[in-house]
Amino acid sequence: MLFLFFSFINRPKTALFQPQSNFLFLSRTFARQGVSLSKPHYQVLYRHAAPMGTTAKEEMNKFWAKNTRLNRPMSPHITIYKWSVPMLMSITHRGTGLGLSGAISAFAVAALVLPGNYPHYLDLIHSLSVGPFLIGLAKFGIAFPFSYHTYNGIRHLYWDIGKGFKIPEVYRTGYTVIGLSIITSVALALM
Repeated sequence: MLFLFFSFINRPKTALFQPQSNFLFLSRTFARQGVSLSKPHYQVLYRHAAPMGTTAKEEMNKFWAKNTRLNRPMSPHITIYKWSVPMLMSITHRGTGLGLSGAISAFAVAALVLPGNYPHYLDLIHSLSVGPFLIGLAKFGIAFPFSYHTYNGIRHLYWDIGKGFKIPEVYRTGYTVIGLSIITSVALALM
């Protein structure tokens, strides 16, 4: 391709502005050189590739044989890590996000599919005669994932602006999120 460019540039100036001669020149150049990979001028694409000495299967077998010989475990497992607050909060944030999106989707599908309307199902829940403790516990169970995910999402937005990455700050903001989530959830459950 560079040959085409340089031979086009080095043409006489009078022929540069003639569209028929440009087309003829390019088509003649392509016809002479061809577009076959067997031509020597296209060997640049593959001549520097090193031949593979072994196959991927052989490499994998050598890897596992070495690990067996050295008595290595198959892979690091969750049991080798020391649990920390940020690790648990990350797992909880993902879990609450998944739970909230699943619950909202389930309620939306139920609202579309089930017969009746909202007051009908609210009366059904009231007719179950569950005690105030269970109702408060259910309210807390709904409020905590929502408040935790919201507060931890704000914490992540704080991280997105590049602040709060020092280890003491990570723990301090983590405990703040947990505390605010519990306070907010209890307040919402008491309503």
